[in-house]
Amino acid sequence: MDWFIALLARVALLVVWIATPLVNRAFHGDWILPLLGILFLPLTALTYVLVYAIAGGVAGWNWLWVVLAFLLDLGAHSAPARNAMRTRSAGMPPGVE
Repeated sequence: MDWFIALLARVALLVVWIATPLVNRAFHGDWILPLLGILFLPLTALTYVLVYAIAGGVAGWNWLWVVLAFLLDLGAHSAPARNAMRTRSAGMPPGVE
């Protein structure tokens, strides 16, 4: 399920980037950070763009939303490692669930 949420966030960020100027405003016209956001931290990049668009900037308590999205991204990246640890601790061979 984590991969599906990350895929939706990637698609949403790509659509927002192509269809609106919000991504360019949030990242001040730069293209490398949004591209890295699509590849590695899609929820964080999308949340940053949305908070920037709604609040006019990311400052103070608005960083809370970006940090929460970052933690969700980290959780999505660590899911395969958690599953591998679970199967090893259960004594099953790798790849068998």
